Amino acid sequence: MSLDVPTALLERAEAGRVDDAEFVDCVRRSLPYAWSVVADVAARAAGGHGVAEHAAPPPGEAERGQLLRALASDAIRGGLERHFGVRLAFQNCHRVAAFPPALVGGPAYREFVSPLAQIRNQSPELRNC
Repeated sequence: MSLDVPTALLERAEAGRVDDAEFVDCVRRSLPYAWSVVADVAARAAGGHGVAEHAAPPPGEAERGQLLRALASDAIRGGLERHFGVRLAFQNCHRVAAFPPALVGGPAYREFVSPLAQIRNQSPELRNC
């Protein structure tokens, strides 16, 4: 399961009454490792440093799973992007980058999301991550 959804939030969702702040808070509580990685790269990207990357492998499979769930879900990724005001990009099972909106579509963004960059970022130990 991707998220731990409290009963009250599930009931509001079934009634069509969940706002972005409630959703993002549910993500924060449910996926703390993924949240910390995204919060870190977003803060560094927003701090005037341009593109910020996280490339350290997660400490374990549970944390790797959190990153995969957060960044593979359009809803979760979109909520994180709106909350932090960045565009997220993801390679392999742990390399996360945050781009300020002004840099999306620019050379660094195009390079990060390119097939060439994905291939260059491969290694035998990451093959089954």
